[in-house]
Amino acid sequence: MVIIEVSLLSGFILTSRSRMLLENRTIVKKVEVKTNVIYIYLEKLNDESQTFILQLEQVIQVKNLKPASIKIYDYYQPGGLQISYSSGVGS
Repeated sequence: MVIIEVSLLSGFILTSRSRMLLENRTIVKKVEVKTNVIYIYLEKLNDESQTFILQLEQVIQVKNLKPASIKIYDYYQPGGLQISYSSGVGS
């Protein structure tokens, strides 16, 4: 099983529509939303390209946002191969 861990920018939440669209994808086993982090559990990855679009809603105006991060790792070997990415919101 593979986990995509998305840390949200401060003041943003995942929309309920976006969560529903994620959960309806056949590759997605489960979606968990915790405080400022979204965990997307995938059955497995293969050599097929996958694109995930998350719709976020800003609920609190925050100045000087810090970059958010996305990590992809194996559930059974979290210390093994990890792919990380971080980004902020353009001004």
